[in-house]
Amino acid sequence: MTPGAPLAGVTILDLSRVLSGPYCTMLAADMGARVIKIEHPVHGDDTRAWGPPFVDGESAYYLSINRNKESVALDFSRPDGRALLDRLIARADVLVENFRAGTLDRRGLGFADLSARHPRLVYVSLTGFGQTGPRRAEAGYDAVAQAEGGLMSVTGAADGPAVRLGVAISDLACGMFAFQGLLLALLARANTGRGQLVDVGLLDATTALLTYQAQRYFATGSPPGRHGNRHLAIAPYDTFDVSDGVLVLAVGHDAQWPRFCRAVGLEALAADPRFLANAQRAADYGVLRPIIAAALAPRRRDDLIRALRAADVPCGAVRSLEDALSDPQTLAREMVATLAHPTIGPLQTLGLPVKLSDTPGALRTPPPRLGEHTRHVLRSDLGEDEAAIDRLVASGVLRTT
Repeated sequence: MTPGAPLAGVTILDLSRVLSGPYCTMLAADMGARVIKIEHPVHGDDTRAWGPPFVDGESAYYLSINRNKESVALDFSRPDGRALLDRLIARADVLVENFRAGTLDRRGLGFADLSARHPRLVYVSLTGFGQTGPRRAEAGYDAVAQAEGGLMSVTGAADGPAVRLGVAISDLACGMFAFQGLLLALLARANTGRGQLVDVGLLDATTALLTYQAQRYFATGSPPGRHGNRHLAIAPYDTFDVSDGVLVLAVGHDAQWPRFCRAVGLEALAADPRFLANAQRAADYGVLRPIIAAALAPRRRDDLIRALRAADVPCGAVRSLEDALSDPQTLAREMVATLAHPTIGPLQTLGLPVKLSDTPGALRTPPPRLGEHTRHVLRSDLGEDEAAIDRLVASGVLRTT
């Protein structure tokens, strides 16, 4: 917990694993919430085994989404473990879980049971298909959500296959929407005194991302299909091959169009009546693109970027992760940070994208080792003595590091 941070004083019990749930709780932890991550004593979060790569035995995947948390390794399928979990729930403001719909209900840990005992508890549930509907009981996976949510149908080259995004965007969006719901439920509780269920599904989150593509379909009745890197409603808004790489061009409005033309030596194009307005350029892009592509192809990317930026025309380079993560702007914004890990040593991680002027979040602690905080939490929060903890460790109910 970070005093003065927006979520200071909020305790979250995190029963989630893999990506969507842990991403949600990491966002909360970054903003000052205390997040107690409940993991199975034997294998922990599934992502601890996802690799390579591993860094000193820790999965890079796990390390990416579990900073600022405490790990309690506890088997709540066993009576002694369940009793401890129930006591932790009683002290929590929020519970986050991403089990398949109905799984925790059968264990007496669903929203209805816990809300009856703890009416102030905010219960955040992330599932594949939500808590209602004919597919509610199915498991959810990012690749399936991207495919069945329509996202892959609009991603990729026009003459190529449907493509999944390079990050698990459905999982990440689900985690972000769940964090939004968590915050809204806490605000509502401040007024009503009661918690509520926050129900977020992977498919719902993916559908919500369709935004203007969905509205285009509603307006025309025709699916937009795949069009590579071009924008169907703005032109030129696309990638172009140049002599030493790939340039991204984003001429977002008509005032930028003549500036672009002058910057790249296409002055005559700026006066061409076929391309004066964006709607015309978008409609006649099949004619316009080859003209621009031919003019840009022999040029060096850095020369073009300098000329275009001098003309205040949005553009950029398609860069590697290495280049992107070493960009001076990225570093100036502290989007790459370092945490001290007890076994790895200096651990690079991504920074906080939300900068608050008065109550900022912070990177405080590295992703915890499995069971690193079991003993501390049970002793300080529940008053368990060392002998009792040792007995539960010996029986396999708990694990300590």
